Amino acid sequence: MVSETITLPVLVDRLLDQPSAKRRLVALAGPPGVGKTTTADLLKSMLNERQGDLADILPMDGFHFDDLVLNARGHRPRKGAPHTFDLLGFRATIERVKRDDGSDIAVPVFDRDLEIARAGARIIAGDTRIVVVEGNYLLLDEPGWRDLSPLFDVSVKLVADESVLEARLTQRWKGYGYEGEAMVAKMEGNDLPNMRLVVRNSLPADYEIRSDAA
Repeated sequence: MVSETITLPVLVDRLLDQPSAKRRLVALAGPPGVGKTTTADLLKSMLNERQGDLADILPMDGFHFDDLVLNARGHRPRKGAPHTFDLLGFRATIERVKRDDGSDIAVPVFDRDLEIARAGARIIAGDTRIVVVEGNYLLLDEPGWRDLSPLFDVSVKLVADESVLEARLTQRWKGYGYEGEAMVAKMEGNDLPNMRLVVRNSLPADYEIRSDAA
């Protein structure tokens, strides 16, 4: 499959031009630093400005394993890598959202300042028609992760040059006080391997949107 490169306003038009009584799940995937959270929030706002309370967001980051679990397993330095997420719990939540049984669904949201997932921090209302599922590994072509792809009605991949992603990630961690050897360990030991994994080993999406375009 060859992805079609579009812009965010065009994606909004496409979603609204194909009304559906059933709930639709939109995968918004991409590597760390590509702007998924910002884009998901903007997509939700643009959809809801056009058609009421139509859309909401299910963030993958809410399914981070807690640091207590990661420390016990020796995985804390790789927090954010695929094996540090509750993949089966995430999939079960996606499947529940997709069932569209009219019930409100509480989902967890990751608090980056506290470095923990806050349970029940967002409610996806029963009448929500479009749910934007946002995360790094939604299209990852690896066992378990690739099984998520059939659950999505539309898939979108955010893309940017690796040099741009590295600069954004560096700036992000500077904001949290990282520098020197701590910055090198954070970037080379975790963020950059995760970024390269997503860039180089993801399934194709229906659409691509560049986040480094002028």
